[in-house]
Amino acid sequence: MSAVKKIKRNQAIKDLTSPGTPFELIKMKVFGDSCLVFKNAPDTLGQLFEDNRSDAEFYIYKDERYTFEQIYIRSCKVAQLLVNTYGIGKGDRVAISMRNYPEWVVAFQAITSIGAIAVCMNALWQTEEMEYGLTHAGVKVLLADQERINRVISIYQRIDLKVLAIRPQEPLPKNILELYEAAKGFDATMPTVLHDADDDATILYTSGSTGHPKGVVSSHRNVINALLSWELDFAAKRYIMFDGNPPELEFVYPPAILLGIPLFHVAGSHSVLLSSYRHQRRIVAMYKWDVRLGTELIEKERITSFTAPAAMTGDLVDVAREAKRDLSSLIIVGGGGAPRAPEQVSSIAEIFVNALPATGWGMTETNAIGTGIGGEDYLERPSSSGSTSAILEVAIIDEDGNHLPQGERGELIIRGTSMFREYWNRPDANAETFIGRWFRTGDVAYLDDENFLYIVDRIKDLVIRGGENIGCGEVEAALLEHDDIVEASVYGIPDKRLGEEIGATIYCANTISEDQLREFLAGLLAKFKIPKHIYFSSDPLPRVASGKIAKRVLRDQAHAALGLS
Repeated sequence: MSAVKKIKRNQAIKDLTSPGTPFELIKMKVFGDSCLVFKNAPDTLGQLFEDNRSDAEFYIYKDERYTFEQIYIRSCKVAQLLVNTYGIGKGDRVAISMRNYPEWVVAFQAITSIGAIAVCMNALWQTEEMEYGLTHAGVKVLLADQERINRVISIYQRIDLKVLAIRPQEPLPKNILELYEAAKGFDATMPTVLHDADDDATILYTSGSTGHPKGVVSSHRNVINALLSWELDFAAKRYIMFDGNPPELEFVYPPAILLGIPLFHVAGSHSVLLSSYRHQRRIVAMYKWDVRLGTELIEKERITSFTAPAAMTGDLVDVAREAKRDLSSLIIVGGGGAPRAPEQVSSIAEIFVNALPATGWGMTETNAIGTGIGGEDYLERPSSSGSTSAILEVAIIDEDGNHLPQGERGELIIRGTSMFREYWNRPDANAETFIGRWFRTGDVAYLDDENFLYIVDRIKDLVIRGGENIGCGEVEAALLEHDDIVEASVYGIPDKRLGEEIGATIYCANTISEDQLREFLAGLLAKFKIPKHIYFSSDPLPRVASGKIAKRVLRDQAHAALGLS
C-alpha cells in the first residue's frame, strides 16, 4: 500500500483563501505596496468591537467578571467623554498606562472606536521615560492608574496633559478626574467619527538599539489583518490534520486564555486581547505574573490557552511537575519574544498531556505576526520560528541588499499587510529601516529547504530579557548621565530563565558602588532595564579600529567572569 499523501501547508492556505471562502485574500495597495488583504475583514477596530457584542463572559479580573456587552457599554460612555469633554477627534493621541485592569480594555475600545490613536505606554516606565513618550507622541489625554499618576504628577501640567484616573487610591488634584465618575452622565452609544481602514489606530513604543524608544504606528487594517492571519493559520492546521475535511469545532471547555503578560505589549494587546473578540474567548487577567496563582487559575477557570515568553512558560513547566492541580484543560501553550530551549519544548508536550507546544516570531512592527510553528513540526524543529504568514513575505539579504538562497544566513527582511506604517516622528529611523516597503528586522536568519525560518543572531544592539526588548544605547545613555561615569558599554548575558540579562562595563572618574549606581538609574529607567551584572574597569574601555568601544571583548570578559565562556 502506498503511504497517504499529507496535504502541504501551501495547498491548505490556497484552498482556504480562494474566492468565496471566509478567508478570501485579494490584492490591494497598502501604503503604496501591493499586498494580500483579507476581503471579509472588518474595516476598523470599532467595527470589530461592535460586531462582537454579546452576553458571553469576556474579561475576568480577580473577583470582577464582565461580558463583551458590559465592556462595550462602558467604552461607549468613555468615548462620549473623550469626544464631548476633551474634544478628542480623528488622529488625536490618547495614552493608556496602567496594569491589566478591565479599564485598559474599555479605554482601548473607546479610543480606537472614535478614530483617535491609542498610545499603549509601557507601564513600567518611570517619570523621565513617560515624559518622553507623552511629549513625543503629542498625547492630549492620559488614562492612568495610581502608580502611573504618581509618576506624572510633577510633569502633567507643564506638558499640558489632561489625566483621567483609574482606580485611584489617594486624593486626586482637582483637575484629575476619576474615569467612570467623569463618564457617568453620558449616553451608552458610540459617537460617530468617520475613519477608515488605513487610518492610524495605535502607537506602541519599542526599544531601539540606540537612544529613546520608537513609536510604532499601525493602521486599523494592519492590526485586523494580523488577527485574521492567526485565524487562518489555525484553520490551516486543522485542514491539514483532517486531510482537507475538518469537522465542526467542538470544545471540551469553552475557549479561555490566561493573561499573564502586560497589555501594553503587542503580544498582550493583539495575541491575547484582540484575537479574543471573534472567538468570543474569555480572558482571565492577572495583576502581575505569579506562577502558583497562574496554575490555580488554570484549574479553577478551565483555561484552554496560555501564551507567554519562554521564561513564563518555563515557570509553568517547573511548577506543573510538582503541583497537585488539574491542568488538563490546557490545549495550547504558546510562546514568542525569545526562543525556547529544546528541552522546554519537549517538556510542554510531556507534562501538559492535551496541549500542543507552539511558538512564533513577530515584532511590534509586524503587529505580532510573522512566522508560526506548533505541534509535531515544532517538536521536530524546536529551534525554528516556523512558516511565514500568508499575508507577509520574508527574504534574507546580504550586506549589499542581495537576496540570498535557502540555507544561507543574512538579515531577515519582511513586508506585507500587517506591517506598520512608520515610526512616529522619526524620519531618520524610517530611512534606516525601510528598503521601499521591505522592513529590515535587524535579525540574522536563514530559511531551510522547506521554508521554515531560523533566527540565529541579532544585528541590532538589543538585549531581549524575558520578552522585553531593551536598547543597549538607551541604558548606556542613562549611565553616562552620572557625573562620575566616563565610558559605558551595555550587552547581553545569557540567563537560563529570562533568556538574557543586562550586563554593563563602566569606566569611572571617581569610585561609585553598584548600589549607588542602581539607585541613580532607578530615577531614569524602568526596573527591568537596570543592569544586573556591573563591572568596573580601572582603565579606559578598549576600542576597535573605527574608534568604537570593543563591546564584544567586554561581553566575552563578562561571560568568562561568570563561567559562561
